[in-house]
Amino acid sequence: MSVRRRSWVGRGERKEAWVVDYVDQHRTRHIKTFARKKDADAYHAKVAVDVRAGIHTADSRSVTVVEAGRLWLNGAAAAKLERPTIEQYEQHLRLHIAPLIGEVRLTQLTVPMARSFEDQLAKDRSPAMVRIVMRSLGAILADAQERGLVAQNVVRNLRGARRGNGRARADKRQRGKLKVGVDIPTPAEIGALIAHLTDQRRALLLTAILTGLRSSELRGLRWQDIDLKRAVLHVRQRADCYRRIGRPKSAAGERTVPLPPMLVNTLREWKLACPKSDRDLAFPNGRGNPEYRSDIVYRSFRPAQVAAGVVNGQGRAKYGGLHALRHFYASWCINRRVDGGLELPLKLVQSRLGHASIQITADRYGHLFPSGDDGAELAAAEKALLTAI
Repeated sequence: MSVRRRSWVGRGERKEAWVVDYVDQHRTRHIKTFARKKDADAYHAKVAVDVRAGIHTADSRSVTVVEAGRLWLNGAAAAKLERPTIEQYEQHLRLHIAPLIGEVRLTQLTVPMARSFEDQLAKDRSPAMVRIVMRSLGAILADAQERGLVAQNVVRNLRGARRGNGRARADKRQRGKLKVGVDIPTPAEIGALIAHLTDQRRALLLTAILTGLRSSELRGLRWQDIDLKRAVLHVRQRADCYRRIGRPKSAAGERTVPLPPMLVNTLREWKLACPKSDRDLAFPNGRGNPEYRSDIVYRSFRPAQVAAGVVNGQGRAKYGGLHALRHFYASWCINRRVDGGLELPLKLVQSRLGHASIQITADRYGHLFPSGDDGAELAAAEKALLTAI
């Protein structure tokens, strides 16, 4: 392994370059040319370390970022990830990564280049999208490392990766907390909605309100997973956006949720009128297949809101998607009994919602828990303290 000067005359002009000549860990010879000795020496030092560690990848064996991305997508498909997940990854590569750094070879990708790419993304994309795309780029490079196509994952070396918690906090500040009456229907709005639910809308939307199931879980719910005698339902499968039946989002997604008496009676009535389904679905379409989420939103949830008077200033449905009902269920679980809630502890709320970790529940709904400094409670505690004294 050496650095040598090469001189030649071209078009009557004397020229000079510096050549790094080395053999990699596979005993393959490589030559790389630099205009400055300083750059050649730096490359020589880096290659020497990488070859000794057995992780060097020559430019000739490297691939571009977009080629590595396609290999990553092929691996995701081979691992049988869900189709919506793979399509989301493909969009990250096609719409965000490929246009900016797609033709850069992995061996030429540096930490400063990755930071510049991140800054370019931030110019016209949301902080959340920037974070997600950078995560996908990191996954592409990790996959390429395993394939021996690159020695380092520059995304992991970014300063931003080390201060991820700070950025997450900034994103939360920008997004803000869920607000009752804005993101979460109020108890009065839910009461009005329930009073105006009719036909098949009633069973489906009442189940969403009183169990907090995700829309995919509702659309994949089977009668065999509903125990009306014991007044519980079991979440064991879900229907994705292509109506394919699969397992819940995570192990925690498989759970048991209790059913209130009103919902039990409604489901008993609906079971008699429910369209027959070879898949035993509780809320199928007319052909016995899972409903599309958009059909439920536009044909059931939003018309039900308008009928109940739960509208915005333009007279349209106030809440856009079914997740608002899941938010309501979470708030109902959290609210104090004196306020009409269930007053459940955080761990049980996590279990009911099927969150993978208690941190997700705390981050999303922690601000809804009673603060413990209610004026009446403080006065009673003060009185008890003074009496004891």
